[in-house]
Amino acid sequence: MVHELGGAILQAGMITVFVTVMMIAVEYLNVLTHGTFESALRGSPIVQYGAAVTLGAIPGCLGAFTVVALYSHRVVSLGALVGAMIATSGDEAFVMLALFPRTALVLTVGLAALGFLVAPLVDRVAGDVRFASDSCVRLTVHREDCRCFPREALIRQWRSPTRSRVLMSLGMGGYSVWVVLGGSGLFEAWDWVRLTLLLVGGFGTFVVATVPDHFLEEHLWRHVAVRHVPRIFAWTAAVLIAVALLEQFTDLGALVRDNHWAMLMIAALVGIIPESGPHLVFVTMFFEGAIPASVLVTSSIVQDGHGMLPLLAHSRRDFVRVKLVNLAVGLVVGAALLALGH
Repeated sequence: MVHELGGAILQAGMITVFVTVMMIAVEYLNVLTHGTFESALRGSPIVQYGAAVTLGAIPGCLGAFTVVALYSHRVVSLGALVGAMIATSGDEAFVMLALFPRTALVLTVGLAALGFLVAPLVDRVAGDVRFASDSCVRLTVHREDCRCFPREALIRQWRSPTRSRVLMSLGMGGYSVWVVLGGSGLFEAWDWVRLTLLLVGGFGTFVVATVPDHFLEEHLWRHVAVRHVPRIFAWTAAVLIAVALLEQFTDLGALVRDNHWAMLMIAALVGIIPESGPHLVFVTMFFEGAIPASVLVTSSIVQDGHGMLPLLAHSRRDFVRVKLVNLAVGLVVGAALLALGH
C-alpha cells in the first residue's frame, strides 16, 4: 500500500510539472508572438476544434493536458475541451496500438472525428457560459513583456536574481535531472514519453532562466506557480490516491458480466474515473473477444486517462460538465453500435 501511495504522489508531481510547463509555454508563446498565437486559435472555431482534437488524439495524456492548459487561459472553448477529451484514450491508446493496431487507428480517427462534430454543438448550447468557471483571466500582453529573451539583461538578472527566479529555475532543473535519473522508478526505458518530459523540463528551465523579471513575476510566478500549481498537485494527488485505495479493495474486472448492455453501462460509469488503469479491463476483454466493439467505443469516449485531472484544480464545475457530456455521447454512440450488432 505504501508503494502504491508513493507512486500516486510521484505521478501527481510529474503531471503537475508537465501542466505547469504547458501553461508557461502558452504564456510565453502568446507574449513572444505579441498575442498572435492566442488570436489564431480564437479567430477560427474550425482551427480551434481541429487543434484540440488533434492534441487529444495523440496517445497518452500529454496532448489532453495541453488542451486543459489552453482552456484554463480561456484560449479554447468548452466545446474544444470536450472534443479533445472525446478524442483522447489516455495511456490505453498505447496498449491498443500494441494489441490491435489497425482497429486502434480506426478507433482513434473515429474518436477525433466525433470530437470535432460534438465540439461546436457544445459551444452552441453552452453559449456565453462556455468560459464560466473559477478560472484565471485571459492572457495579457504588457509592454514590458515584449522581449522574452533580453540578451543584454541576462547577466544582470542573474547577478542579483529574484527569489522566484531561483526557486523556479531550481524546480525545473531538478525535475529534468529527476527524469534523467529515472523518475524514482517511474521510467524504465528511454521511450518517447520520457524524452518528451525531459524536453518539457528543459524548455521550462530555459524560460524561467531567461525571461525578463516582469514577465517572470507577473505571469509565471504569481499567476502559474502561486495560483495554479498547489491546486493542480493537491487535486491530482487526491484523486490518484483515492483510485489506488479503491483498487486495493475492489476488483473492477469482476464487476463485468456477460450481459452486453450491462457491460456497456459499466464501461461508461468506469470511464468517469479520471485515471488510466481501470479502463484497461475493457481493452483486454475486447482483445480476448469477451466484449463487443461497442463497449470499447463507449469506454474510449467517456474515459480520458489522466487528461482531466488538472481541470479538477481549475474548475470542478467544468470537470462535471465535460464528464456529463462525454458520458451522454458515449452511451448514445455505444448503444447505437450495440443495437446494430457491433
